[in-house]
Amino acid sequence: MPHIDWQAKYCQYLTSERQLSAYTIRNYLYELTRAQSILGDEVLLQDASREQLQKVLAKLHRQGLSPRSISLHLSAQKQFFEFLLTEKRLEINPAKTLSAPKQNKPLPKNMDVDAVSHLLDINGDDPLAIRDKAIMELFYSSGLRLAELAGLNCDDIQLNNAEVKVMGKGSKQRIVPVGKVAMEALRLWLTRRGDMPTQDAGDALFVSHQGKRLSHRSIQARMNKWGQEQALSVKVHPHKLRHSFATHMLESSADLRAVQELLGHANLSTTQIYTSLDFQHLAKVYDGAHPRAKKTKGSS
Repeated sequence: MPHIDWQAKYCQYLTSERQLSAYTIRNYLYELTRAQSILGDEVLLQDASREQLQKVLAKLHRQGLSPRSISLHLSAQKQFFEFLLTEKRLEINPAKTLSAPKQNKPLPKNMDVDAVSHLLDINGDDPLAIRDKAIMELFYSSGLRLAELAGLNCDDIQLNNAEVKVMGKGSKQRIVPVGKVAMEALRLWLTRRGDMPTQDAGDALFVSHQGKRLSHRSIQARMNKWGQEQALSVKVHPHKLRHSFATHMLESSADLRAVQELLGHANLSTTQIYTSLDFQHLAKVYDGAHPRAKKTKGSS
């Protein structure tokens, strides 16, 4: 049986039949070459077993390759073996049931309390500034999503109870407390809302200078503007204030379920991923709370 260079044949297939770019093909072949180099001279990649391919992934992991890079490598492997299946070179794909390490979702960085205070230190009698301050105070006070805040109507703010009625994901309604400072900002805005044209806004709580309900994009743009005007080093956007709210609440209370309710998360696991505490804070809570961690009297 004549020797067949399967990687060269695969390259030809990617070029002529799939018509992939030279850059993509080069990346695919690089990953196959990397796998072959780890396997060594004893076994050709096209003859590798599932166990041998698993060892390749483990070696890449030990070498410090990121989960994302390992996932791309595994994808190149799987596609190569699928090609060998169509060519009748193999009967099963040995890489089919392999899985790469889970990729951690990057968490948005929260702003510290001082940065938030500096952002919200807005004074002036301009209706737009008063409106924007109320928007940002409410984001930080109650941890609302952008869509939730943009969709608020005036009667959703319960002034007597210092609460806001929110329509969350999946049309699930929840009642969220509003802090004292945010309530003051909202009351001031409600006294000035009439200064804006509201003929096309209906009962919308936050309206534009054109008299319409303030759009998602406009809220984002105004927050970004205030971040620049207040000379903050980070880009300010609604989700950053929501994350800051959640992180600061959790650091102060350590009550994960309460924060879950406030954020409107259906699953606690979402809150656990979303609100990452730094290790120093966790260690401090542990040292102060766990019976075996507390220092006994008389110990040095």
